[in-house]
Amino acid sequence: YESLYETAQHILEHNSSSAQGLAFKARALQKLERLSEATIANDQALLLDTHLPLAWVNRSGLQLLQQKFPEALRSAQRATELAPDDERAWANRGVALLNFGHLVEAITMFDQALEVDPDHLFSLQMKSEILCKLGRLRDAVPVIQHALSIDPHNVFLLTQGVQAFRALEQYEAMQALAKELTTLTPDSLFAWENYMRGLRGVGQYEEALSALEHVMELESSNVRFWTMKADMLYRLERYREAARVAERAVRVDLDYA
Repeated sequence: YESLYETAQHILEHNSSSAQGLAFKARALQKLERLSEATIANDQALLLDTHLPLAWVNRSGLQLLQQKFPEALRSAQRATELAPDDERAWANRGVALLNFGHLVEAITMFDQALEVDPDHLFSLQMKSEILCKLGRLRDAVPVIQHALSIDPHNVFLLTQGVQAFRALEQYEAMQALAKELTTLTPDSLFAWENYMRGLRGVGQYEEALSALEHVMELESSNVRFWTMKADMLYRLERYREAARVAERAVRVDLDYA
């Protein structure tokens, strides 16, 4: 965004009253988190050209960041009228509706954004998040998978996918995403526990037991994990070890009761 800012400055050096140049400058300043300066530049752009689509997209985005949701919704509506082929306008409108609790209407806006750009990652993320909130997990899964094909190391999307697959009891897919999370966030109890549960769910008890050791390095005082370890050892026919671990589970339960 530094390069976008420099481009905008270059335009304005040659024409200080360029509405497009001011809108580019506002966009760059917004991304650089210089919101006050961005608002001033964008307001100047709209004074020069009240029908400039980018300026309305910018205004709606800035108002969302400032939590001015009624104003943001109006600005986003204007942006979609002026630039129906700009996915950012539809996405901003979706976010504004989401902040009013209008989940279904928000999905419609993100769908509009995805019609313009099927790979618009932000809209995919928002759509999948809303579908999960609505309990429409089977609808959310292909959206999450599409988003992960674009950004396979996105921790938010991987976490969302793990939660959806776990609720759907699709353990093979769950453990694959959780395994990636353990690489990206090696100190995450969520990642290791879900990796272990996914492996356990598909009957890979040796691998699950190994993952459980990582879980218990992160949290050794949870009696549930000791009980699960005893259960897996029993399934692996390691009965004496299972008995010792079960006894330890009882002690842990008493120690932390």
